[in-house]
Amino acid sequence: MATTTASLTLSSSDLTSDSLSISATSTLYKAGTTIGLDQTTGLTKKVYATAQTNTVLVAASAYSDNGAHKLYIKNVGSSSTDAFSLEIDATGLNAACAVVPIGKLYGGDFLYLPWEGEYDIQITTTATDMELEYMIIYEA
Repeated sequence: MATTTASLTLSSSDLTSDSLSISATSTLYKAGTTIGLDQTTGLTKKVYATAQTNTVLVAASAYSDNGAHKLYIKNVGSSSTDAFSLEIDATGLNAACAVVPIGKLYGGDFLYLPWEGEYDIQITTTATDMELEYMIIYEA
């Protein structure tokens, strides 16, 4: 059985009036079980030579709906102005807002997100020659 653990640590000496230190760890399991997630796309690097708008990064059709998938995306650039905008393509869910923004990843920023695999994950770039890496840990 696969055992994968995700950890996140946040610390700061000047964000609050006292020093801040938060740490969270989670073992990644298949939905509703204690069986570890055992599939991965592998870490993939993708370079966007031209500007992109609402371009599918992860197609939901390749994954089962309602799975305990985990998505990792990182902007490997160093720019404080060039960012990847992340969106969920919720076409059919809400006609008024088919593309739902998640947020922006500036240089060095990353995202770790539980993802059901129901809707596509899309990106929009703010510049050319932008690079990201991503990986999905999922259940088949």
